[in-house]
This record gives sequence, structure tokens and C-alpha cells, in this order.
Amino acid sequence: MQLFRKLEDIPAGFTAGAVSIGNFDGVHRGHARIIEQLQRRAIEANGPAVVFTFDPHPVRLLRPEAAPPPLTWTQRKASLLAELGVNVVVAYPTDETLLSLSPDEFFARIVLKSLNARAVVEGPNFFFGKDRGGDVGTLRRLCETADIHCDVVEPIKVEGAFISSSRIRNLLKEGLVAAAATMLTQPYRIRGMVTHGAARGAKLGFPTANIAAVDTLLPLRGVYAGRAYIDDRAWPAAIHIGPNPTFQEEGLKVEAHVIGFDGSLYDRPLEVDFLDRLRDIHAFESTAELTAQLTNDIAQARQICGA
Repeated sequence: MQLFRKLEDIPAGFTAGAVSIGNFDGVHRGHARIIEQLQRRAIEANGPAVVFTFDPHPVRLLRPEAAPPPLTWTQRKASLLAELGVNVVVAYPTDETLLSLSPDEFFARIVLKSLNARAVVEGPNFFFGKDRGGDVGTLRRLCETADIHCDVVEPIKVEGAFISSSRIRNLLKEGLVAAAATMLTQPYRIRGMVTHGAARGAKLGFPTANIAAVDTLLPLRGVYAGRAYIDDRAWPAAIHIGPNPTFQEEGLKVEAHVIGFDGSLYDRPLEVDFLDRLRDIHAFESTAELTAQLTNDIAQARQICGA
């Protein structure tokens, strides 16, 4: 998979295929269905499967106060799309010039001229151009005029409702990471830098990595079972999101106890998957009670991770 930031940087061999345009935030199963059809059309065109996405989300420029927290960062999104079979990801730097293009101008400049698309594949809720003025009806008309294929892929329903990035976001806000994972193509993941903390966990025999500068949505406060990724190896982990009321600390923290790992992670990036929620956060009467609960948390995390 090739990741490009600028249209002018794309070599000719990476165009003239099938194109899908959208935010693809989280890369969920509905997105995977679109990519399946995108691959079919790319094979027919004897060209690449191309995803054109936006960095940042257009809402961040148009209505920053209404912008939802992202589910994925650009490199993670590109990696997830690559796992589904996408050959080229264009993470276009969203700017006023792009957002001012009418639907016809966007189609002419991006889809036809820059990407030289032979087919376009979208979902039914696709909008494009200034003020989201173009929809799938507009897209079909433009594709027909340009004599290129246009496919509109039906979304996937789970428990009577369509999978969407907003639905997954709401599940994560409720701490329902296992339910979110059934709709995503991979478990939900965050990343950050490991910083120094109070080292209370280490003193109790449960050292934790304090993860700072997380740039995606944090699940609901609580304790979770998950996996931490260190040097491309997955380790089982117990993850704490929230304050530490036992020690009268009210600030929100993200801490991961990497089960079985013995080494320093300070000043290193760390990525963590969330598999299931174990419990709420509450104050303990004593460090002995806290230690007993942490021991139980780790045992549960091990079991969930199959470690």
C-alpha cells in the first residue's frame, strides 16, 4: 500500500483504477464492504484500488465546535485499509480550496483529472463538494457522463441499525468496546507517548505505562482488558482510564499495565487495543484491597487476551 499526501506526488501507475472517497473513520465493516466492491472494480480496470480521504475531517474546518473526536489517526487508517486490500490511500490535507469546490468541480479535478478513475464506489450516504451539495444521485450523473462505473454499496445492519462511525463512537463513549469491536474490522486502538507518573503502580508491584497525548477518542472511564504493542509484539494488558480516587487524584489518566513485560517504555510511543471492559473506577479502603482488585483485573485481562 502506498500513502500519499499530495495529488501531484502520485505516479501514473497508481491512478487509473477504482476510487472510493470518504472519511473512513475507524474503518468498520461497512467500509470493508465498500472496499470489497472497490477491489472488484479495480481488477476489472486493471488498476489500483484507491481510497481518497481527508486529513483532517472537513467538519474540523467548517464547524470545529461540532467536530467529533476521531477514531483513527491517518497512518492507522491507511494500515487498516491496506489490510482490506487497498493499494493507494490519499490522505488529502483538507483546506478551504478543496472545500470550496462545487460537486462538478470536485469530480472533474479530483476524480477525473488527478486520479483518472475508471470506477467509483461509495455508500448511500455519500456527499461531496461545497456545502455537501453533491449526493449519490449527483455522482451517478457525473459518472454516466464520464462513462465510468458507479457503484453504491448498501450499508451493513447489526441488531437492526446500520454500522456507522458515529454509532461506534457512541458505543465507545459508553465503554462498550467489545460491542464496538464487532462492528470494526479490528479492535479499537489508541496511541500516545509514555510519560513519567507517580510510579504508585510499580510500588504496588503493578508497573504501568502512563500514556499521554492520545489524539483519538477515549472510551468511557473504567478498567479494560486489552493488548499493548511493543516493537511489533502484542502483550496482554490491563488498561485504566480515569482518575485515581484511592490516592485522591482527580485528573484523568490513561495507564496500561503490560502483563509479562519487563523493561522501560518511557518516552516511547505505545499503541493499545481495547477488548472488553472489566469494571468501573472507585476508591478502595486500603492498598491491600486495591492490590487484590488489581490482581483480579490482571487475571481477567490474561483470560480475555488468551494469554
